[in-house]
Amino acid sequence: MYNSEEEFLKNYDSSKFEKLSLTTDILIISIANEKVDNYRKTSKKNMSILLVKRDDYPFKDKWCLPGGFLDVHEDLEDAPNRILKRETNLDNIYLEQLYTFGDVHRDPRMRIVSTAYMALIDKNRLNTKLMENASWFNVSVKEENGIVTIILDNGKDILKTRIKKTLKDKTTDRYKFEIVENNDLAFDHALVILSGIERLKNKIMYTDIVFNMMPKEFTLGELQQVYEVILNKKLLDPAFRRIIANKVEATDDYKTGEGHRPSRLFRYKKD
Repeated sequence: MYNSEEEFLKNYDSSKFEKLSLTTDILIISIANEKVDNYRKTSKKNMSILLVKRDDYPFKDKWCLPGGFLDVHEDLEDAPNRILKRETNLDNIYLEQLYTFGDVHRDPRMRIVSTAYMALIDKNRLNTKLMENASWFNVSVKEENGIVTIILDNGKDILKTRIKKTLKDKTTDRYKFEIVENNDLAFDHALVILSGIERLKNKIMYTDIVFNMMPKEFTLGELQQVYEVILNKKLLDPAFRRIIANKVEATDDYKTGEGHRPSRLFRYKKD
């Protein structure tokens, strides 16, 4: 028996516990305009995520999310920013903790648990040059009969993964995800991607998170496109206007020069 906390800690033997390592992975999501050749056509928006190509084993030459090991003397919340800067050259962007992934066999090297983060940006506003091994991939998501198919395309490489989606808890609308096909993405990062997309779909309906992906000024049509890309469905104008009624305010400026009637610009209403 010990007589004090100090005595207990002095005699505590941690060697009887097996060791594990902690990493962090960052899912960076952006929704931006697709390039169009005809100025009279309305630009189509796509969801895209940032991936990096691994240059070492395991999964050498496979694409993955930016990530890395947590330093022993580093706070967990500091790790994503350090890793983002090192892996992609990005910094000072919105981050929130997504989920902790701890499947026993998720990493072939050792027992590794990863705390994933989600970052939301408007990549058109970036003036930072990415690292050579980093690339934006457009995302296509299709769900049918409990199977979610995700296709990632950067114009050169096309990555495909299929994930089984099973209701885990009806009272909280929680789902279990299981990879059933994946030859292109490293580790279990397909699960991180789907988890982040599902989180984003839920949060835009009751938070203002979407404005982290918008420019400072935007048209209502542009904002509606972003909602529709995230939700993966068309919204009726009245329903959309109800969603954003108290979230935006009109400016005195208009968007012109795209072959259409000028559209009033709005901005996020912070207060």
